[in-house]
Amino acid sequence: MAFTVFSNLPKPLLLLFLFIILDTPITKSQDPDSRRYINCRKDANYTTNSTSFKDNRDLLLSSLSSAASISGFSNNTKGQFPDQVYGVAQCRGDLSLDECRACLSTIVKESLQVCSSGMSLEIWHDYCFLRYSVKYFFGTVDTSAYYYYSTSTSNATQLQLFNEKLGNLIDILINKAAYGDSSRMFATGMVNYTNSDKIYGLMQCTRDLPNEECYQCLKVYSNQISTCCNARIGARVYAMNCIIRYDSYLFYNSTAANELSSPPPVAPVSPPSGATPSNTTGGGTGGATKVIAIVVISVVAALALIVALLVIYLRRRKAVRRNTINESNTEDIGSVESLLLDLSTLRVATANFAEFNKLGEGGFGAVYKGFLPDGREIAVKRLSRHSGQGLAELKNELILVAKLQHKNLVRLLGVCVEEQEKLLVYEFVPNRSLDTILFDDERRSQLDWRKRYEIINGVVRGLLYLHEDSQLKIIHRDLKASNVLLDADMIPKIADFGLARLFGGDQTQGITNRVVGTFGYMAPEYAMCGHISTKSDVFSFGVLVLEIVTGRRNNGYFGSEQGENLLSYTWEHWRAGTTTELIDPSLGNYYSRSEMLRCIHIGLLCVQEDPVERPKMSMVVVMLSSETVSLKAPSRPAFCIRQSSIVSETHGVRRNQSSRKSTVVSRNEVSITDLDPR
Repeated sequence: MAFTVFSNLPKPLLLLFLFIILDTPITKSQDPDSRRYINCRKDANYTTNSTSFKDNRDLLLSSLSSAASISGFSNNTKGQFPDQVYGVAQCRGDLSLDECRACLSTIVKESLQVCSSGMSLEIWHDYCFLRYSVKYFFGTVDTSAYYYYSTSTSNATQLQLFNEKLGNLIDILINKAAYGDSSRMFATGMVNYTNSDKIYGLMQCTRDLPNEECYQCLKVYSNQISTCCNARIGARVYAMNCIIRYDSYLFYNSTAANELSSPPPVAPVSPPSGATPSNTTGGGTGGATKVIAIVVISVVAALALIVALLVIYLRRRKAVRRNTINESNTEDIGSVESLLLDLSTLRVATANFAEFNKLGEGGFGAVYKGFLPDGREIAVKRLSRHSGQGLAELKNELILVAKLQHKNLVRLLGVCVEEQEKLLVYEFVPNRSLDTILFDDERRSQLDWRKRYEIINGVVRGLLYLHEDSQLKIIHRDLKASNVLLDADMIPKIADFGLARLFGGDQTQGITNRVVGTFGYMAPEYAMCGHISTKSDVFSFGVLVLEIVTGRRNNGYFGSEQGENLLSYTWEHWRAGTTTELIDPSLGNYYSRSEMLRCIHIGLLCVQEDPVERPKMSMVVVMLSSETVSLKAPSRPAFCIRQSSIVSETHGVRRNQSSRKSTVVSRNEVSITDLDPR
């Protein structure tokens, strides 16, 4: 019938109509291979009378659909255990908001129809994805279900060339999706297969995944393509956390996809007014002379402007440095306000501070893992109401860390002060703190000598930045293994600046009436007299180095009736020439003897009793990086500050018997953040 209608059209009009059809790119509604996959899992304990679960699920689906239709992604949770429901909704990265909204609306309705009594559900659509479950699943790759199939019955004509081109495209898109600039974890691309044939590809991860997990998901499932679709010119893979697709035609919105990843176009530079082609292309001697004159004048003017700006900059920088400590509170308040986060956002991110999200707990409170709405993984430090840390101390840590930017310092993302809650939000560091690996008999083997040596170097660089290279001179005051966090690549990041002390100008030392920190890491002049300087951190670093080398805690038992500690234990072996007996047995013989001995030597120099004899961190950098630098002989290290011998405990605050000085210390290797007013 349709063919009869077309055949009655005038021939020119029919040709025009066919041209329009053939020249129109395939849109989403025209996609010849649009599919859906639904995976509904019911639970034996579920009954239709469980109205709480159904209410929570319906609320969750509504919130996911509305939020994801605005940003393209949403993860959320509703209700309380045992009827708590977790969910994720996401649209493909090249969809418009209207298309995203329509797709989500469709699959939400389908979910209620086909899985009305299901406790878990996944719906894969070509353009959007929905998942909910009674089990927590945010941020981790789930391999429990996936679908893959060929979208074409045609085989590649030049198989070896096709596989090579496809493999290159897949590698590029995996890296682009996992580590690219786009926050959507989405990538598209095209490669020429032959002169006339192309391969188009698309990859996307759910945005609750960390970059490394996204990369792993795409890498694992891209390997499944050869299982289902070898030699076929089109294929799709739908997994719980990522999707992969390639085909021989343009199946995605290339304009929208390019807008996500391409930088803004650079505006063309207009020629000077009055210039003509003969002026700018050397069309004669007179034109060339004018060009030279213009260039010379422009260069001289530019140099004069640069010199003037440099003078102004240096004067302003000097003034800023001179007034760093006395600057008004207005700037600090502005810095704090720019990092404020809503309590409701953090409750959703941590599943209302659920126990299964707890990473650890200490004297200051607990730390929880979570996910921000944009998919970033975070660690939320929830200060206990009984920790003794108030708004002033919270502001101190917030302002200090917000102004510090270094790869070996943990990055602060935000703060929340609502409803008597005091919360600090940091970047999530997956390997947690150094002490959880170093002092664990089973996990310490993960730290070979090369990793330990790099951790030592990273801590040195972080301290050097705090002491000498940052705009603010900062003394950490509580450097220890539990305050050194390790990222996915075991790169160390110094954390917990609640006890940090700010020094200004050329100030190098000071005195405090409140000694705060952790026994075993405190320099003696600080613990006994309150004298604080950068050399206090150097002492703590020396203790940390010896712990890393030996794999032993400084406050551990070393088989002596006098309760020998790590410093004296190391010193006795150093004097006896048996330092190799100090080395962590888990390292075996796989270490550099010269690097190991140099680290022990540097550690002993850093724990000298006289602060003047301890090296600066800048000198420690030189000592570690060059074996030609001679090290002076260390003297006997400072005695260990033992809480049992110098303090008595009264309600969590220990009081020095000789000086009656209030001394706040840590329990179980965790800091109590308590500040001196400045």
